[in-house]
Amino acid sequence: MRRLSTAVVGVALLWASVPLAAHHSFAAEFDENQPISLRGTLTKMEWTNPHGWLHVDVKGPDGKVVNWAIEAGGPNALIRRGLRLTDFPIGSELVIEGYRAKNGSPTANGKTVKFADGRNFFLGAGDPDNKAAY
Repeated sequence: MRRLSTAVVGVALLWASVPLAAHHSFAAEFDENQPISLRGTLTKMEWTNPHGWLHVDVKGPDGKVVNWAIEAGGPNALIRRGLRLTDFPIGSELVIEGYRAKNGSPTANGKTVKFADGRNFFLGAGDPDNKAAY
């Protein structure tokens, strides 16, 4: 009986730790010393928790198009800032300010998004000032 109890507690602890792996700190993945500005066309919007993701085709100086993944705040955070999923139709032209991923991939933590009509919003995926994702 003691072995069964130990096994049940062990499995419960493993399951309880799964959500922890999904969340991360800003400093673990992104470099505050590598700010980036991206202008491109929205190809996909993931309206998910704990973070949303914007996928944007960005044309480089060489003319090559690269699809960037931009981490944003979760749906509730974006809604509180005045954004809705309907604000992100595929094909929208966006300008995104943020911070590059440390691993060199075409991934960034979004700070702001500016729409073609001039609207500008805080994406709120992470806070480089106190290195915490929220």
